Amino acid sequence: MDNVYNETKFLMKKYGIIANKKLGQNFLIDENVLDTIVNSSEISSEDLVIEIGPGLGTLTQKLLEEAGKVICVELDDRMITVLQDRFFMYNNLEIINEDILKIDLGKLIKENKKNSDLKKVKIVANLPYYITTPIIMKLLEEKLDIESITVMIQKEVADRLTAIPGNKNSGAITYTVYYYSQAEEILTVPNTSFIPEPEVESEVIKLNIRKKPVIEIKDEEKFFKIIKYAFMQRRKTLVNSLSNSNLFESKQQIENILKELGIDKRIRGEALTIEQFAKITKLI
Repeated sequence: MDNVYNETKFLMKKYGIIANKKLGQNFLIDENVLDTIVNSSEISSEDLVIEIGPGLGTLTQKLLEEAGKVICVELDDRMITVLQDRFFMYNNLEIINEDILKIDLGKLIKENKKNSDLKKVKIVANLPYYITTPIIMKLLEEKLDIESITVMIQKEVADRLTAIPGNKNSGAITYTVYYYSQAEEILTVPNTSFIPEPEVESEVIKLNIRKKPVIEIKDEEKFFKIIKYAFMQRRKTLVNSLSNSNLFESKQQIENILKELGIDKRIRGEALTIEQFAKITKLI
């Protein structure tokens, strides 16, 4: 840890950088964790890697050694200078000073693959906690031409993302993640692995994107709307939660559908499998 720690301290001092709490900046200083992220990403020289929020470039350094090309998307202007200074010798790096949520990633990937020998695209990142969910949703819902997403995120969120739909850690996002990918937990990371130390533990997870969704749905929009409403008020029963959704004619219709599927009408949304939600969608 000492080398990365000293290097991080040096860079922060040299560029007068104090971690920006608003941007959720915590700099990773644990060499073992960095190596684990890179190794579990299984990067080769034929890969395009998109790194979200590279910060001081601690992870970027390792990605550049392995990948055919690395595109860093960084919002903080201060970090752009650091990245440009650190990696001016590398010819396989592109830096984009932009908000990841506003970028047309589909277009970016297409252009990079078209003009090169790059075969696969992988997302790797130490994600800011405060926008983890919108970023993951964007990466999945845009159905990008990507192989995998390897990210470090808050442990509590990781538990939700990697849960099997229908178990106690399930949230609406659990179903989205499971629909589009196979999730695996890689490593729990203590808060002492960062400066400044966050108040919570982190976890490295990997989402392997499925070639096709886990179940066949004709109306994806309606399917995910039903799931969203089922989780809006977790303490309510599924019937009561869905009554507010305007997707059903009446409460009676919901009860009839559950009866037809052999589902207890007192059930809560979090207890349903992804297949059961699919059947409900089909019946309306």
